Amino acid sequence: MIALSLAEIAAVVGGQTHDIPDPSVQVTGPVVRDSREVVPGTLFAAFVGERVDGHDFAQAVVEAGAVAVLASRPVGVPAIVVDDVQTALGALARHVVQRLGATLVALTGSAGKTSTKDLIAQVLQSKAPTVFTPGSLNNEIGLPLTALSATEDTRFLVLEMGARGIGHIRYLTDLTPPRIGLVLNVGTAHIGEFGGREQIAQAKGELVEALPEDGAAILNADDPLVRAMASRTKAKVVLFGESAEADVRAENVRLTDSGQPAFRLHTPSGASDVTMRLYGEHHVSNALAAAAVAHELGLSAEEIATALSEAGSLSRWRMEVTERPDGVTIVNDAYNANPESMRAALRALAAMGKGRRTWAVLGKMAELGDEALAEHDAVGRLAVRLNVSKLVAVGGIEASWLQLGAYNEGSWGEESVHVSDAQAAVDLLRSELRPGDVVLVKASRSVGLESVAQALVETGAEGEVAAR
Repeated sequence: MIALSLAEIAAVVGGQTHDIPDPSVQVTGPVVRDSREVVPGTLFAAFVGERVDGHDFAQAVVEAGAVAVLASRPVGVPAIVVDDVQTALGALARHVVQRLGATLVALTGSAGKTSTKDLIAQVLQSKAPTVFTPGSLNNEIGLPLTALSATEDTRFLVLEMGARGIGHIRYLTDLTPPRIGLVLNVGTAHIGEFGGREQIAQAKGELVEALPEDGAAILNADDPLVRAMASRTKAKVVLFGESAEADVRAENVRLTDSGQPAFRLHTPSGASDVTMRLYGEHHVSNALAAAAVAHELGLSAEEIATALSEAGSLSRWRMEVTERPDGVTIVNDAYNANPESMRAALRALAAMGKGRRTWAVLGKMAELGDEALAEHDAVGRLAVRLNVSKLVAVGGIEASWLQLGAYNEGSWGEESVHVSDAQAAVDLLRSELRPGDVVLVKASRSVGLESVAQALVETGAEGEVAAR
């Protein structure tokens, strides 16, 4: 964080100082909520959770180097006491962002937010110091913590914004007002909570409504619900996509033999070729979104293409590819799942597995409401149409819908199997995998299927040690 004294912070958040001998002492390190992340100069935000109360760690974090605790009650060590820690954290983030003068880029969408945020960050880092959301910490706590990690030399601040209802993104944009706002897509993620795609579009569009007149709304030309958001902003509109009308677009899109996308990038300032290190054609749209943001911030087509071609995956369990010594390829995409990302992952598996045996180890897609049966059935059917060699559906009723969709699609469905849990999936795969197989693992975060991918990777490492 930019250096601020405890007295300044107390004034910004409307708090009272307690047990602070010298209010002029400065916070020079990050603001954190996890006591394990404390370093000298830290401000520790004490949240009260369902199982853990951050106030209980006050003494320990100060002994570890924290300057003070942002708390809702006195804790016997230097503290700034406020009525609500979350509200205070947001107020501090707003103050720091205003002081910084960095260009704030915010993005949202139903699918691909984290992967696109990582691409944007890597492209902008090639130009100037950039701070961005770690992982998918995109809510009312994670977002201000990210903003507060910016320092005096930060030029670009890239923030992912999530929403589970109307008004959520408006709240986040009030905390950290963006100059550039990107909306990727409107899909069916969390449709059970929102009630429909139109309501999702209403929520996502709050981002472009928050933009200033001298800002830019980066919108997906290929998604009608996103493109329609152009009427909801006073900012400049930049379209990206494969549409001929897009300002930033891709031509000659193809996949390499290993399933990595390549295309000709066109921007208003020129064109250049891109061959990505990431896997799956769905990353083309993510790359175009990143390119549109970067173009708006002054990078040339050549600079953007080079950075996109060099960019890797920065967040765990998102199309994370591991080649085992025995030739088995594990694709760990188990961080989360919705119908759009599930379809994209299956298509990537089909592309990567040409001439090889492919396995789709899939689990529940959460928060789909009344659409859950139809969407799981459709994913199972798609696996058949893509000629995936075997579907392993893991879990309860939703997994049975996946398996039933595959079975009802055609005779190949007899190659699908429904297992009760992650360990059963691991046991099955360990007994049946052959050298050269490609395995995709994907489900909603609550299912925890990353344990399957990790077990299979470790199995390969054990095999290498045994062979030696």
